[in-house]
Amino acid sequence: VWHPDVVCFDLVASDNGEIIGSLYADLYVRKNKRGGAWMDSCIHRQRQEQSLQKPVAFLSCNFTPPIGNDPALLSHNEVETLFHEFGHTLHHLLTEVDVMGVAGINGVAWDAVEMPSQFLENWCWHPDSLQLIASHYKTGDKLPHELLDKMRAAKNFQSGMQTLRQVEFALFDMRLHAAQTTPDVQALLDTVREEIAIIPTPSYNRFQNSFGHIFAGGYAAGYYSYKWSEVLSADAFERFEEEGIFNRKTGQDFLHSILQRGGVDDPNDLFIEFRGRPPQLQPLLRQSGLSDR
Repeated sequence: VWHPDVVCFDLVASDNGEIIGSLYADLYVRKNKRGGAWMDSCIHRQRQEQSLQKPVAFLSCNFTPPIGNDPALLSHNEVETLFHEFGHTLHHLLTEVDVMGVAGINGVAWDAVEMPSQFLENWCWHPDSLQLIASHYKTGDKLPHELLDKMRAAKNFQSGMQTLRQVEFALFDMRLHAAQTTPDVQALLDTVREEIAIIPTPSYNRFQNSFGHIFAGGYAAGYYSYKWSEVLSADAFERFEEEGIFNRKTGQDFLHSILQRGGVDDPNDLFIEFRGRPPQLQPLLRQSGLSDR
């Protein structure tokens, strides 16, 4: 490892003890370390002439490290970040595709690659899973249900406004790139806002000039993928809620239909294989507090 804080883990198959892949976890902040949190691939799964190259992943975060005799005390947002990046990590490590270009996260359609990461975040909000990972570090007391209810309410505060904001950005991005001739960018954005926005935007606002995601961020004509991945992840998790969030068969179905398949198959076909039907919007609306059904 490149620093004492870094830990290397092997992911081992429970049935035969075979190493599936490995993970470098670099979780704590330190001087001169790049900020933020991300997963990246170190080595990809690839079939070679006489051997199989196993995947290796990097998982890097900037959490507060242990101080003195106290352990690292992660905020709930940090735990959610860890689960999100670990979802990408599992997608990379658990692939059974032997062609590197479509193994793991490689070659996965842009509007589906965030699905496993956002999907795993759901375990940060379910009382059954939080009972296993959330407790007071001195007393051992579990996270009270009343506090979890308050956290959920805070998470969903103005979620309708947040949803409209994402829809506005996504529509602007898509229409900008679908235009047959060079559009008047400001007029295009104003038209979208007239359809979507509830609160008028000041006339001097030039958000479009700093929309880095669709210029240098790789999301050109694909910004909608953030919200669509939420649709997929919420709908997939609803099956776990129906059958049990630790149901082994449900987990194996998700493994076989989603995590192991890389970019070989159409992600919509894979979702239907797992869910038994096309994706629906209702689970995300319910999860966001916008519907009680």
